[in-house]
Amino acid sequence: MSTPNNPQQVKIDWPNTQREAQFQQWLDLQAASFGLITTSVRSASADASFRRYFRVDGVAAKGKPNSFIIMDAPPDKENCEPFVQIAELMGKCGLLAPKILNWHVQNGFILLDDLGTQTMMEVIDKINPQANMGLYMRAVDALLLLQQSQQGHTLPHYDEALLQRELHLFPDWFIAQHRKVELSDAQKNTINKTFGLIIERNLASPKVFVHRDFMPRNLMMSHDANEMRLGVLDFQDAVYGPITYDIASLMRDAFLSWEEDFVLEITIRYWERARKLGLMDFDGWSQDFGAFWRAVEWMGLQRHLKVAGIFARLTLRDGKDKYLADAPRFIQYIRHTTSRYAELTPLLRLIDTLEGTHPEMSLAYPRPSAPLGGVA
Repeated sequence: MSTPNNPQQVKIDWPNTQREAQFQQWLDLQAASFGLITTSVRSASADASFRRYFRVDGVAAKGKPNSFIIMDAPPDKENCEPFVQIAELMGKCGLLAPKILNWHVQNGFILLDDLGTQTMMEVIDKINPQANMGLYMRAVDALLLLQQSQQGHTLPHYDEALLQRELHLFPDWFIAQHRKVELSDAQKNTINKTFGLIIERNLASPKVFVHRDFMPRNLMMSHDANEMRLGVLDFQDAVYGPITYDIASLMRDAFLSWEEDFVLEITIRYWERARKLGLMDFDGWSQDFGAFWRAVEWMGLQRHLKVAGIFARLTLRDGKDKYLADAPRFIQYIRHTTSRYAELTPLLRLIDTLEGTHPEMSLAYPRPSAPLGGVA
């Protein structure tokens, strides 16, 4: 990796010479304004979309290394406006989110400040869950800041149409395209009835600012030793929707699985703090963790079905093979939740038929009237 004192030219692949020239012209202008070392541009990361991220060094400030992030978002494939709008909203909420330093609207280049090089996922102890308690509580801090900012008038609503479109990624891509299975009319009816029930349950939850991909891979460890907040990335798909979504996303991770006791412990700690903030004043949730937990499971089920479909689409349509490798994790999440609720048994049977697995034994889900284990 290059440094401000030892910049190193790194070759960046471009789809054509025109876009490369557009980038270089824009970069030279930013170099003049922000002290960028243009020869230090290198890849930082890519995501599931068509966006790419580069890191570029700047002239050291007060003797300390300085760096910036560049987003490359081809305007014919990506709309940067939600990213820019929501980055501003998140900053106003008190979250640590990238600041927009320059946005070339026409060509889709954005210069951002650099929140660091290490994600929460990279520092998690995957062997000892309890060692991560402090990290997860910092994630809860960020989540609660987000949820206290309602933003119902500024964000798209997570409505029935959107929930329905997301759920149908599962039969359209995971079942039909990945498994190459043509469903019978009876199986299609099972899916439609179950999806209707999932949507009904989730739309009943109170609404807040929803990040929609709130998980350790999108949370950053700040390079500032005095900064205790986790940086928050990949927020451009944020919506106004069920309060249960982001805690389900955090604890039933797309790339990391925890045992139930750790999932419950963090969720209970979150619930305790959320109810003190008045976010659990709904349908007995503030007094009954079990009622809230059941709602989290139903929301998580919607996400798991959606993501299994998305991972299949990313692999089969977009050629990103690495994502489908994590699909078994989501099938396990789906089976785990559908085994707990009688209304979901038909979906469990369908999944087991598709996957050639044996039905899970039904598990008791928590119905306490007070926090489990007295967690504060």
